[in-house]
Amino acid sequence: MTFTGDVTRSLLIVDDDAPFRTRLARAMEKRGFNVVAVDSVQLGIEVAQESAPAFAVVDLRLGDGNGLDVVSALRDARPDARVVMLTGYGNIATAVAAVKAGAVDYLPKPADADAVESALLADGRTLPQPPENPMSADRVRWEHIQRVFEQCDRNVSETARRLKMHRRTLQRILNKHAPRA
Repeated sequence: MTFTGDVTRSLLIVDDDAPFRTRLARAMEKRGFNVVAVDSVQLGIEVAQESAPAFAVVDLRLGDGNGLDVVSALRDARPDARVVMLTGYGNIATAVAAVKAGAVDYLPKPADADAVESALLADGRTLPQPPENPMSADRVRWEHIQRVFEQCDRNVSETARRLKMHRRTLQRILNKHAPRA
């Protein structure tokens, strides 16, 4: 998979969520980007090494590995590439890791095409606008609990220990639906 057309606007999208990847690719093409969209770390690394795109949007968690591996491959192939990291599991530690690996920004999923484009094209001198609909405190808490739960291999007892909460309380929280926004 290689880019055709304007290589200065070449954009690699790496995301294993097919509907999201397709929508984002179409939206970015309408904005003048030359897009190649793939669904795995392996394909992302191959495209990065073969074509060295100018821009990339990479999901953190992919079916076959970690999106940070794609970011590293992009940095090796093209040090000036502008990479935006996307994730549904946002936290400070992964944001720091993404920036250290070479990402210029870190956006929570689902991110719209306008936010992705502004992150890719930002000059870094101005602060980005605050989000119109930021996550509520309840949602942030829910996301944090879910992330720790996943990091503990879905072990309730270990998660409760790490979060310093009672196991039964954690079980009740996990059995509820996620809060809105």
